[in-house]
This record gives sequence, structure tokens and C-alpha cells, in this order.
Amino acid sequence: MAGRMASALRSLWAKEPVVAVSCGIAALALLSPLLSPYSKYSGMINQATPYTYPVPLRDDGCLPDVPSHPCCHQGRDLKWLKNL
Repeated sequence: MAGRMASALRSLWAKEPVVAVSCGIAALALLSPLLSPYSKYSGMINQATPYTYPVPLRDDGCLPDVPSHPCCHQGRDLKWLKNL
């Protein structure tokens, strides 16, 4: 089996060296992520990153203590910040 593959690669290299090189580059490109140590860390980062992010709440009248917009402080003043 290995002998036939070697002879097939030799004949391919003898007839079409550009095709043989391009097939080798493609095989290397397919195998390099499996052999790379960075694939482990990228997988860990992908698992730790949430797929959905929290959305700020909007007041529909049922939540009186939640501001309808982040800029609306609804009576909360920033005197403590001015006194610093």
C-alpha cells in the first residue's frame, strides 16, 4: 500500500510538479490546526466566551425601580459626586 502510494507520488511529481506541490500545501494547511498548540487555547477561549450577551432592561411600566434608559436617573442625583 505504501509502495503504491510512493510510486503514485513519484509519477505525479514527474508529470505535474505544480499540482504535487499544491496538494502538499493543501494537506499541510488541513493538518496544521490539529497539530498547533494554539488550537487548544482558542478552544478554551471559545468555550469561555458567552454566545449571547445581556441586554439592558427597558421599563414597560411593570418595573418602577429600573430606569427606562441608562441616562434617566429617576430622582437619583449625583450630589455625592459633586461633594468629592
